[in-house]
Amino acid sequence: MDTIPMTVNGSKALEAELLRLKDEERPRIVADIATAREHGDLKENAEYHAAKEEQGFIEGRIQEIESKLSRMQLIDVKQLNQDGRCVFGTTITLLNLSDDSETIYQIVGEDESDISLGKISCHSPIAKALLGNEEGDEVTVKAPIGDILYEILEVQYI
Repeated sequence: MDTIPMTVNGSKALEAELLRLKDEERPRIVADIATAREHGDLKENAEYHAAKEEQGFIEGRIQEIESKLSRMQLIDVKQLNQDGRCVFGTTITLLNLSDDSETIYQIVGEDESDISLGKISCHSPIAKALLGNEEGDEVTVKAPIGDILYEILEVQYI
């Protein structure tokens, strides 16, 4: 089985979701199913079927999270050799050399990625272009709109 790289914050978020699903959502859906059963004939009981379907989604997500946590490779960026290189977990300030705009990204695992929060998957084209480079380097990112040239302004291990 492949390991799944994850930051400390990503691990905590998955653990919190798992706890919520087990302690809140699972008991709620069991109660919803019991209530729906009291309404009679299960063949034509839409409330019952919807609750059973939701239960399937919740149980599937619980299994998925447990699997990911069991295969997780926890990477604490603060414990890494802080040599200025872009590695998993680092936060990188980039300068787009075509329009002089600055962007900040953190390279994280797939489950943690959220572009609106500046968190990009380690498997994304931009992360792949950045990994192994260091402050001052120029990197070319192959994007659907064409190549984009960036300069790495800062690499933070936060």
